[in-house]
Amino acid sequence: MAQPTTSSRQNSVRQPQPDRNRQNTPRPNREAVSAGPLREKRPSLNWGASLDRWFSDQRSALTLGVLLMLLSIGLFIAFISYMTTGHADQSVVGSAFSEPLAESGTETRNWVGLVGAFVAHVFVFRWFGVGALALPMIMFLAGYKLTLGRELFPLSRATAGLLFLAVWASLLAGYIVLATDSAETASVWCGGLGYEFNVTLYSLFGWGNLAFIAFSLFLFVVYFFDVRNIKLPSLSAPDLAGSLRSKSPKRPDATLQSYEESEIEEDNEEEEEPVPVNTVPVATPNLFVEKEPEVVPVKPVEPVIDNNVQETVSASLPEVIAKTTGVTLTIKNRESVTDDSADAEPSELSATPAPTFEPDAFDENDLVATHGLYDSTLDLPQYQYPTNELLTDYQNNRKAQVSDDELTANKERIETTLRNFGIEIDSIQASIGPTVTLYEIVPAKGVRISKIKSLEDDIALSLSALGIRIIAPMPGMGTIGIEVPNKNREMVSMRSVITSDVFASSKFDLPVVLGKTISNEIYVADLAKMPHLLMAGATGQGKSVGLNVLLTSLIYKKHPSQLKLVLVDPKKVELTLFNKLERHFLAKLPDSEEPIITDTKKVVNTLNSLCIEMDNRYNLLKDAGCRNLKEYNAKFTKRRLNPEKGHRYLPYIVLIIDELADLMMTAGKEVEQPIARLAQLARAIGIHLVVATQRPSVNVITGLIKANFPARLSFKVTSKIDSRTILDTGGAEQLVGMGDMLLSSNSDLIRLQCPFVDTNEIEDLCDFVGNQRGYDDAYALPEFVGDEGGQGEEKDVDLDNRDPMFDEAARLIVIHQQGSTSLIQRKLKLGYNRAGRLIDQLEAARIVGPFEGSKARDVLVQDLQLLEETLKRLKGE
Repeated sequence: MAQPTTSSRQNSVRQPQPDRNRQNTPRPNREAVSAGPLREKRPSLNWGASLDRWFSDQRSALTLGVLLMLLSIGLFIAFISYMTTGHADQSVVGSAFSEPLAESGTETRNWVGLVGAFVAHVFVFRWFGVGALALPMIMFLAGYKLTLGRELFPLSRATAGLLFLAVWASLLAGYIVLATDSAETASVWCGGLGYEFNVTLYSLFGWGNLAFIAFSLFLFVVYFFDVRNIKLPSLSAPDLAGSLRSKSPKRPDATLQSYEESEIEEDNEEEEEPVPVNTVPVATPNLFVEKEPEVVPVKPVEPVIDNNVQETVSASLPEVIAKTTGVTLTIKNRESVTDDSADAEPSELSATPAPTFEPDAFDENDLVATHGLYDSTLDLPQYQYPTNELLTDYQNNRKAQVSDDELTANKERIETTLRNFGIEIDSIQASIGPTVTLYEIVPAKGVRISKIKSLEDDIALSLSALGIRIIAPMPGMGTIGIEVPNKNREMVSMRSVITSDVFASSKFDLPVVLGKTISNEIYVADLAKMPHLLMAGATGQGKSVGLNVLLTSLIYKKHPSQLKLVLVDPKKVELTLFNKLERHFLAKLPDSEEPIITDTKKVVNTLNSLCIEMDNRYNLLKDAGCRNLKEYNAKFTKRRLNPEKGHRYLPYIVLIIDELADLMMTAGKEVEQPIARLAQLARAIGIHLVVATQRPSVNVITGLIKANFPARLSFKVTSKIDSRTILDTGGAEQLVGMGDMLLSSNSDLIRLQCPFVDTNEIEDLCDFVGNQRGYDDAYALPEFVGDEGGQGEEKDVDLDNRDPMFDEAARLIVIHQQGSTSLIQRKLKLGYNRAGRLIDQLEAARIVGPFEGSKARDVLVQDLQLLEETLKRLKGE
């Protein structure tokens, strides 16, 4: 098998599989995806996944948040009350289980009753004392985050600080109680923890335990606030003056480091000759520099300021800060002050006219400084990515186990077979993969490679193998490869590749995990760089499972705002599980009821609609001055494109067709033309195609389609002709099935074992995503009316019963010179069906032209005067 070369690794990432010696167990049959035995072996989901689903429901989060806030308030009141009435309630709490609850409750003096007294007795009396007040604070912060979706303070950091404060306050109170000999109040103020701890330390160190308590606070401050050194301020006069100036009320709070940096900058300004420059107010997380008039020893100058103009700061300091912090710095434009103007009189300066600039109503730098970068994921801020627990963990799956004795025996058989035909080899090495073992041989000098390739069947006979594949030579290796199927194959589970570091840390735009190579490395490819994928394989060889693996990879890595899927399933049963993702990841026509497209007529309309979407996106890219979708979205994220001009964040669109042969048989050219057009042009604007078929014959995969699919993937096929059709070379007919496949990318051929994902795992994944809050509807593609919806209904149009908004729609079409149903929908705020009837009536009245596929209809009336004459003629009839 061909090993991946340097060029093939540009779009893929691999990682060796560490555990090769795990115990082998029988692998389930891939063809029986939803069979009973495999379903019984599947372990049930753990409680963690159930809790994740419960928390993903916003109602659950809101209920739990309010409950935590109420409990925190109740606990706080109970703890405060116990500190004043605790001694009186101790006897009641002690006898609460031996006396009737009614009598015990009436005797309780705690403000929250018997329950409050009991809980406060545990936390205040027995544990933390006054430090127990930190516990309701933690509960309140957690409830506030769950209820309102934001944090008063960082929850994890505040929890750590409050827990330490609870323990440390108990210790300090215990020390004070022992020092003042007020042991009778020890249980209320210091709790059992602080009292017993101080008693133990006092017996060991006496009153020196105060040093231990103080040192514990010091340790917490050092590690919690990351204090690395202690710098004492200088007491010299200039430093003291600078310190007083830095404490001016006009200066905002800053960190210790930024404070010291500002002091150093002020000292340098006093030592050097001051130069009049424009003051740049800089607003960053840890730096704020503001010029104060009393510090600069120059004559004050009052330049003329245009408040409506803002420019990007081009100084070196703002550029460095913008690159390191990602914050764009802006200042108000001021007239520069030169050395000559510094010596001039103020009256002369004020008389100088300021340069006038035309204000820009859409200043992207000002927007970024005000609102920050645009984040498309804020449309669904509570969206939770799928968890790994949704996928089955096959702990006892069989590993590819080939013993050393078997490897040695196979090497000897290969050497013997080649020697019998007069071929000598210098060395032979083996690499064990999940499906096959690769034997790399180095032939002796003078041996012809074609002679070894002709012995393929003889070597398979000597090894008693199902079928071998000879790669002669291996690209870039200087060896000849012989792939021998393993007797005990490894099942590559979907969870094992999803949880791998190579997939989790992938930075690809559209990462898809395709499986494991012969060297047990996980192969991850970027669908955006392929840019389209053509899949083929005989029935039952893993083609549908491969599509499920591809969809699972994309759903695990992308947010619904970043990816939209168009699923075409002529079989009507393979992709129906993804119906639940309609309001998250799916895209469809506005008038379509089913999110998964199964009808051939709707497939044609959808493909033409994608062509319209492609043209619209290219127009947006042209207006924005961008070459591809990534540059366009980056520009939009930086708020450099005006949404009022039609610009918007564009998600990736992936079109998946499960069975192309059926569509080609029923629709033919109507399907081939839009697919070829999308394959030729759509990659730059983020529309990518994944097309699968059972038999890759030339009448299904035509030359027009094949030329625009550089990445091709083939499972086992029935004949060598099919292998050459899909891969342009043989080898696919020698695969062993059940996910064994060949990937042709950049003229390289890589053998992979496709991961296995069960139907139950797809159901759990779709339930997890579908139960979350989504968009109001699926992503709407541009409307497209085919021949059946356009010219075919012209005879049924009755112009005597025109729509009440016919005249207004006609004027709108003539003014914009655009015959589009979507234009009528947007401007007149009508539904799709009514807008479609209006466009049919306008066509019957010869105001717009006939339907022309993906192109917009021609407007036959050029000005409003001719339109008014046409409308009068229609009314006269």
